[in-house]
Amino acid sequence: MTINDQDQKRFTGQYIAGQWRSGRAGTTLQDRNPYNQELLTEIAEASRADLDDAYRSAAAVQRDWERQLPSARAAVMYRAVEVIDRRHAEIVEWLISESGSTRMKAEMEWASVRAGTLAAATMPARVAGRILPIDIAGKESRVYRRPLGVVGVISPWNFPMHLSNRTIAPALAIGNGVVVKPAEDTPVTGGLLLASIYEEAGLPPGLLNVTVGEVSEIGDAFTLHPIPKFISFTGSTRVGRHIGELAMTGPTLKRVGLELGGNAPCVVLDDADLDRAVSGAIVGRFLHQGQICMSSNRIIIENGLYDRFVEAFVERARKLKVGDPNEFDTVIGPLINEKQFKAALGHLETARAAGIRQMLGEEPSGLVLPPQVFADVSHESALAQSELFSPIAPLIRAKDDADALRMANATEFGLSSAVFTEDAARGLRFAQGIEAGMTHINDISPNDDPNTMFGGEKNSGLGRFNSDWIIEELTSDHWISVQHEPRVYPF
Repeated sequence: MTINDQDQKRFTGQYIAGQWRSGRAGTTLQDRNPYNQELLTEIAEASRADLDDAYRSAAAVQRDWERQLPSARAAVMYRAVEVIDRRHAEIVEWLISESGSTRMKAEMEWASVRAGTLAAATMPARVAGRILPIDIAGKESRVYRRPLGVVGVISPWNFPMHLSNRTIAPALAIGNGVVVKPAEDTPVTGGLLLASIYEEAGLPPGLLNVTVGEVSEIGDAFTLHPIPKFISFTGSTRVGRHIGELAMTGPTLKRVGLELGGNAPCVVLDDADLDRAVSGAIVGRFLHQGQICMSSNRIIIENGLYDRFVEAFVERARKLKVGDPNEFDTVIGPLINEKQFKAALGHLETARAAGIRQMLGEEPSGLVLPPQVFADVSHESALAQSELFSPIAPLIRAKDDADALRMANATEFGLSSAVFTEDAARGLRFAQGIEAGMTHINDISPNDDPNTMFGGEKNSGLGRFNSDWIIEELTSDHWISVQHEPRVYPF
């Protein structure tokens, strides 16, 4: 592994107030490679006192950071991009080793982190207020926009570096302080590695803090702490609901940004280009072993193309290379942990017990599960209605496009979606009927761009990420009026 030796020694605890220090919880987290179980590092975990230090550190320096010139904050972001470029190989190796990313997925994630940081560098100059007309003589009406203060980030393990940095970079660029709690499976790529990058880029000490600890110790306390004004969470709907409740019922009300579960439909209409649709469905379903909230969890094919699609899809899935994620052409690597692996086996057992026709499915090796393909899946089945988060592909037959649209919307989730068709107008009509935050015509459902809105509907979350949308989420408006002339009052 191409790892910075100094960082290897640092990644054994917390990053708080600009210092690399051990956590005080008295427990140790063993960070292991999910493919071969190699021990990557041992981390002395954070206590609630450490969490309090982190939030107080961010609050203590945030106002000074907010008052920095926009160009000064942008310069830190640009320097961070330079560090990301210089440490490219190291970042990719960490993503492969810690999160089970295949090399191609790790390269994609590195590019997303870089692009997101570069986009954030433009944000300091885009935080704009307004002067508004007002129907009172001699009065001027102004709305000032300023950073919220301190932002808390709880990030997942599937795209750990990108999904942490997606909030960290804009929050810092706009003038906020940040405290991060990365997932226990990815403490380095989800937090400590980013802290090292921003430290090298010259971010003032104390603005970015990383707390690695058990949910039982710092989980609820992270949201309930009185300092953060906003909690950014990416993860399951069940946990997201809990965080939302804490944010609303705790001692201080907080804004939340929740990117939660998904059950994305990939709809293939009968006029779609077969090769293009199969390619999109294969990548949309099996990228990162299906462990993506936007993954094409249900593949719905209109009747006229169904049989040909199934045959071609199975043949493409059969040829995907499975195994060591470090090899350049591996497509299917390990699931992140034993819990996710057992959940995947549970989905397979349920589907087989229900008599669903399995077209492809070799036996697993370690935590590596080869592609599993089921055909003629009932849309009401558990296989279709569950967020699978594994390389399991349910193929569902639709009678016509109306039936396909009905099934696409028959879920509690509404994050991403895709539709394949050779008729652009038909595709647009279909896309506008989908109840989701994002729909991609003739492309995969896992799509994210730092200059475009990202977010879901229904039980897939609240709030929006990226570009002007995240600027709005991470700032507040303050109305200030100036009465230039004496006003006549009613009494």
